[in-house]
Amino acid sequence: MLESNYKFVPYQGTQYPEQEMLERSQSFYDFMDQRRTVRSFSDQPVPEEVIKNIIMTASTAPSGAHKQPWTFCVVTDPELKSKIRIAAEKEEYENYHGRMSDEWLKDLEPLATDWNKPFLEIAPYLIVVFKKTYDFDEEGNKRKNYYVNESVGLASGFLLAAIHNVGLVALTHTPSPMNFLQRLLNRPKNERAFLLVPVGYPEQQTQVPDLQRKLQEEVIVYYEENHD
Repeated sequence: MLESNYKFVPYQGTQYPEQEMLERSQSFYDFMDQRRTVRSFSDQPVPEEVIKNIIMTASTAPSGAHKQPWTFCVVTDPELKSKIRIAAEKEEYENYHGRMSDEWLKDLEPLATDWNKPFLEIAPYLIVVFKKTYDFDEEGNKRKNYYVNESVGLASGFLLAAIHNVGLVALTHTPSPMNFLQRLLNRPKNERAFLLVPVGYPEQQTQVPDLQRKLQEEVIVYYEENHD
């Protein structure tokens, strides 16, 4: 490791015997393979402390130069959720009636989704993920952030895994363009909406599309040492 004037501390990760590694990897894969996008939410309350822990888990994601260029806004106010729904449906209506190509609309048919988004009012929590294109130092000067989209994308993946881990469901909603979220939530000019995630329990008897994930041979390509 290069010499550094900054403080380093011992790595505190846990290592496991190979058999336990295999068992844990299989168990976690099986668990995550049950995760599904859900569009039918219950309004059943969720403890606020659970949401806080979920978001703090998301904030453990790696980021470019450790800039952590994200803000997670938690919306529970019914009036604000209603305003978000109205604005989102306006954009979605335009998407489904002209912005989206015929190919895109055809690809969405198996999901049975349209411009109506009642879950934005029903789900007890809306988590709005904002990306920070830049930050400010203590004197108010701009400071550059690096690999912002990649960093916030990683944090969003951690967020979804943490939501699934506690038995809740979520939807990754992107009513593009999402400028209305910055306005409705009164976020500073250096923040841009990245993802709108309703979070809660699934509605009773909720159904999801019968879709299949790609097979191993479609996902993994090995480049192994040739011993010939």
